[in-house]
Amino acid sequence: GDSSVALQAQEEIIEMKDVFSVKLKRRRFAGQKKGGTLLGITVFTCLHKEENKLTDCAIHLNNLSEDHCQSWFRHLKEILNGFQNRPKSLKVFVNPSSHKREATHIYYEKVAPLFKLADIKTDVTVTEYEGHALSVLKECELQAFDGVVCVGGDGSVSEVAHGLLLRAQIDAGKDTDYVSKPVRAPIPLGVIPAGTTNILAHTLYGIKHAVTATLHIVMGHTQAVDVCTFSAPGKLLRFGFSAMLGFGARTLALAEKHRWMPSSQRKDFAFIKTLADLKPEECEISFLPLQILQEDSHDDRKKKERMKKGSKDQWQKIQGHFLNVSIMAIPCLCSMAPRGLAPNTRLNNGSMALIVVQNTSRAEFIKHLKRYTSVKNQFNFPFVETYTVREVKVQPKLKSGPDAKENVCLNAEGNYPWNIDGDLMKEASEVHVRVHPQLIDLYGVNTDDLESSQVTCNCI
Repeated sequence: GDSSVALQAQEEIIEMKDVFSVKLKRRRFAGQKKGGTLLGITVFTCLHKEENKLTDCAIHLNNLSEDHCQSWFRHLKEILNGFQNRPKSLKVFVNPSSHKREATHIYYEKVAPLFKLADIKTDVTVTEYEGHALSVLKECELQAFDGVVCVGGDGSVSEVAHGLLLRAQIDAGKDTDYVSKPVRAPIPLGVIPAGTTNILAHTLYGIKHAVTATLHIVMGHTQAVDVCTFSAPGKLLRFGFSAMLGFGARTLALAEKHRWMPSSQRKDFAFIKTLADLKPEECEISFLPLQILQEDSHDDRKKKERMKKGSKDQWQKIQGHFLNVSIMAIPCLCSMAPRGLAPNTRLNNGSMALIVVQNTSRAEFIKHLKRYTSVKNQFNFPFVETYTVREVKVQPKLKSGPDAKENVCLNAEGNYPWNIDGDLMKEASEVHVRVHPQLIDLYGVNTDDLESSQVTCNCI
């Protein structure tokens, strides 16, 4: 080109690990689908922006030689094909009912174009009812895909993750009624946020941004993540990442009864109504600590006074009246809890956070809830206790006689509601929760390891 322009140009370097597509660039007339005047090649790269955000960038390299462009195109494609962990074929589930019914729009307007650009083949199922994705995963030929993608909220993602892991047990010939040592999911799971809270997406990417999530999938970034099994005596209930009993579960149960309301209004109503009717849950909680406490601080002594040591395998037990019980294998970040619901755990450290909130006044409980929205320690209250555990057994205590009417958590069938990854599950008996290290690969990166980097590209 013009020498004066060349002198002003600043040299930029693009590494091939950041490139996800290369195309021949042609000028075509309106309606023309093939052929056209060759202009050069276009390289599509993934750029890191502020706040963990990723975006795509097109770099146009001009050259009118057909042989020259074809040679560059061929060699660049060979390099891209050498990245073995990048998916070539994906099974996609889209939940059209998520949040404001925007999942379908998000997929076809923001996600699908990037998959097409990266030459990724997709098989899309738009789910029609609860459990649809689970039934499809039980039957489909998973070996035909490099990964599974879910476009929806936490409940949708939880269903797909459960289906993927359940299918892995079936293929391995495991008894799905009792799974003590589950096998890993055979292919990674991608999460495109299209729900209300999007806890798993926030935890993986540090942000709710469909393009960022899509580019992590396209680039083949994977992160091994711990998964829990939730079991009742003699049966596996489901695979999941986090669960709540008490306030968190009753709020969800009430919201589910008012599905006719808009999403945000329904959740606000359920939150306020459950808070107004705040009542404790009598439970017996047994757990296997990750390690025995060594320090003997005032808080530790208070915990030890309430814990009854079990058998020689170091099971410990607490019982009492609790407003909320949380069991979480991941930090559970979201916009309303920027530090996470369980900030002291990690995605793949082989442990769970057990958080118990004892009975207290409504005013004190509200102070505890407000702490989640700030950077302050939400557990720094005398009525909140936290434990790092490997296994947990939760046994709600039913009242009898004149106090039976206080069983406010029970539904008509006598089951207690559980909130598992934003999905409602009802169970009457003891629930046994185990954590299984790095049981599934998720597309994304560990937000603990994210480094802020800015890349600028001047295209001439």
